[in-house]
Amino acid sequence: MKQYQNITNPALAKALAHPLRSRILAALENRTASPSEIAEELNAPLGVVSYHVRRLQALKFVKLVKRVPRRGAVEHYYTTVAGPHVTNSVWSATPTVVKEAAVSAALEGIGSNVSAAAAAGAFNRGDMHLSRTPLVVDEKGWQALSRELDDLLVKLEKIEADSQTRLLRNDHRDEQQATVVLMLFNSPPSGAAVASSEDEPTAHRRRRRRSAR
Repeated sequence: MKQYQNITNPALAKALAHPLRSRILAALENRTASPSEIAEELNAPLGVVSYHVRRLQALKFVKLVKRVPRRGAVEHYYTTVAGPHVTNSVWSATPTVVKEAAVSAALEGIGSNVSAAAAAGAFNRGDMHLSRTPLVVDEKGWQALSRELDDLLVKLEKIEADSQTRLLRNDHRDEQQATVVLMLFNSPPSGAAVASSEDEPTAHRRRRRRSAR
């Protein structure tokens, strides 16, 4: 089961902000793969991918699982050890350019994952969830929202831990992959939001969209 490593050093947060490193971590989540396999999937040079995998290993976010001889060489296979969790204080101290790179990489990965899931029919379940909830709050309300999401992340990890126990007991019967995406961000000015959505279908301009649950 994956664990999360709290990032308390701005230098470490900066090291993780490289877009390719974020994509490599996502590619290795819940699986084992070699740099050559990852390079092919990400359409990136093998040498560059190998370098960043070694850096992630040095940072203790991935680990070497096995070595497989192939055509006179040895192919190394890695998997994730822990996912990075940047603390609020470190994120506040992180340079803006690093934040932008980290957010861009994360959104790219989320977008690709969601698009692939949608194409595969992953949103067809009756109990799936899809919502967007614009809110108007003061600073105290913002802080309350932030705490609620932090608490929800802990609950999600507890649900996964309980599931892992049952899966081991039941020989992984009913095992399935699930992804939860959580975001909290300042909305753009209302004028900009309206301008960007003028050509969208009416259903997409609703204040709240969610699945039947």
